[in-house]
Amino acid sequence: MRRLLIFFFVLGIFASSCKTPVKKPNIILIMTDDQGWYDVGFNGNTEIKTPFLDDLASKGVVFNRFYSASAVCSPTRASLITGRNPLRMDIPYANSGHMKAEEITISELLQKEGFATGHFGKWHLGTFSKTIPDANRGGKEIYLKDYSIPSKHGYDTFFSTESKVPTYDPMVYPASFKEGESLRYGWRAVEGKNSIINYGTVYWDGENQMDTSNMKGDDSRIIMDRVIPFIDNAINNEQAFFSTIWFHTPHLPVVSDSLDRSLYADMDLPEQLYYGSITAMDRQIGRLWQTLENAGIEEETIIFFCSDNGPEDRTPGSAGDFRGRKRSLYEGGVRVPAFVIWKNNFEGGRKIDFPAFTSDYLPTLLAIMGIEYPDERPLDGTNILDAIEGRIEERAKPMGFICTPNVSWVTNQYKLITDEKLESFELYDLLNDKSEIKNIIDEYPEVAKQLEAELRDWLASVENSKNELDYHK
Repeated sequence: MRRLLIFFFVLGIFASSCKTPVKKPNIILIMTDDQGWYDVGFNGNTEIKTPFLDDLASKGVVFNRFYSASAVCSPTRASLITGRNPLRMDIPYANSGHMKAEEITISELLQKEGFATGHFGKWHLGTFSKTIPDANRGGKEIYLKDYSIPSKHGYDTFFSTESKVPTYDPMVYPASFKEGESLRYGWRAVEGKNSIINYGTVYWDGENQMDTSNMKGDDSRIIMDRVIPFIDNAINNEQAFFSTIWFHTPHLPVVSDSLDRSLYADMDLPEQLYYGSITAMDRQIGRLWQTLENAGIEEETIIFFCSDNGPEDRTPGSAGDFRGRKRSLYEGGVRVPAFVIWKNNFEGGRKIDFPAFTSDYLPTLLAIMGIEYPDERPLDGTNILDAIEGRIEERAKPMGFICTPNVSWVTNQYKLITDEKLESFELYDLLNDKSEIKNIIDEYPEVAKQLEAELRDWLASVENSKNELDYHK
């Protein structure tokens, strides 16, 4: 009898160990380019048509107070995949620095867990070519040191540009412009046999490998045409997948075809081009969701959506009631539209005021996956899963921002903002003055003093990282 009991006990252990493991969720991190906080319907805009984003946001959790880690694009992108302030890896501004091999990225960590990994769209974390002129930096001898492509950082697959492209027919621009058009701002999509000029940018899908096929039409659609086969392939291989989809829209130059412009026919041309490009991108996000639904995997896929910084100057883009725009560390430069959806896992239909930023992605996703961060180097982000699930409302860990010419330190309630030399300070109560109208530093000197001390300590830590003291030589 005793032997029989032992047999069943051992059999039970064996059966337990052979249970099918819980399926890992797929992860998609969508980032748009220069899209202001108010440039979506789910934040209250009634002019821009973003029906698919609005629908997804309504099913998910909307962040009323989500920040890009910088007020310009390259640094924010670095923060998203590392969980660290971009100055730690010496990416201070757009077209500056590159993703270093020593950095630990979310794509590398998930690749080791067996995920299929893919990057699609704008990269802006290094150059793709050492030999030919490409975009802002590629092919120039002074930028050879910045050669750093997605496959060096944990991506199995990529379809990427080094920096910006026109949002329609992304590889060309018209030989002549009509009234109201310009090379900087944008133009009506070229139709018929009008002459065109090469824009000077290339899509890359491998080391020294250009992709020149399927380059006509909406740039967001061109990107999505590569994303969907990547997803299909992962499904066929029974792999969980991780993807960063970084649209160029609505970064200048904004280009829109007659169909999307017609949706805004009662507006001036700048609005037609800008809003039209966002609506075209929105359609592709709807196409992505439809792909997930058709495959029956929408409930096992996490999607985070945000912009990389506030709206560009002198465009119809809007930060709403917030002060400042792109390049500014006031709210309008870094508070961006954002939501997360994980159907039937995160309770949808909610908006939260918890302050979060792009550096929080990595620690949050690792917590969801049950993966330990494999190093003791400082992370600036924190796990915000409790906030998403409604268990906490206030952020304990402050957020630091650096973007020439300013530095800021943001807590759950206050923002201390100063110049890079830390000589002139301003203090704002973000809970009671979201538009940052009143500088209250003279009223709360002790608060300012405490925040300044924390900021100086954090800046010293960032400087140590910049000097590569985090890396194990």
